[in-house]
Amino acid sequence: MKNRKDREAKFAEIAAEAQACQICPNMRAKTAVLSQLNGSLQPRILFIAEAPGRQGGDRTRIPMCGDASGRTFNRLLASIGMGRGEIFITNAALCNPHTESGANRPPVPSEVRSCNPYLRRTIDLLDPPVVVTLGAKALAALEMIELHGLTLGTNAAIPVEWYRRVLIPMYHPSPQVLVSRRSLEQQIADWRVIVDYCTDSEGSASVESELEEVESPQSVESYSS
Repeated sequence: MKNRKDREAKFAEIAAEAQACQICPNMRAKTAVLSQLNGSLQPRILFIAEAPGRQGGDRTRIPMCGDASGRTFNRLLASIGMGRGEIFITNAALCNPHTESGANRPPVPSEVRSCNPYLRRTIDLLDPPVVVTLGAKALAALEMIELHGLTLGTNAAIPVEWYRRVLIPMYHPSPQVLVSRRSLEQQIADWRVIVDYCTDSEGSASVESELEEVESPQSVESYSS
């Protein structure tokens, strides 16, 4: 879709449908984090994380913003010389999965499945040359669109052809992953491969003051994105 206004109108339709969705019983009090705050509609890269964190995307309405994961994501993005206005970021589950106490929890498969049509339509519309997944759940969500057979343990930071574009699986930048699975230094090294697959898009939109990172309380949850 070449016309910017057409693209914006179509994206607004997708976002409005997602925000009105009431399919998942445990998420009916939440609203999908999907709007033009997610980034450029002509992105060089489309990132997919797990789900909005309570102190991150669910609070700020911007994926990977406002919590520890968001701060690490910004650092990784800066390490390859890119800013938020050049990318689009979304989640496998668009609403914040939470326990009865309000704490973060991982999305269950049915919740990811319910959001998958919105993810597919977003990818089809924005048509990014590169898709980068952040974490195992985001990588698994793409199997519902087109099979790839990849795992983080085997395929992290290895670009592959998927759905007529390049897919690069990456680890999630959460504090838990940095401590137990993939250190910040390792993730910075992983991200260097992205540079070779980035191409300039036709202009990128700035995203609300290049994401004035909204500081959150220094708490560590089960995940944040």
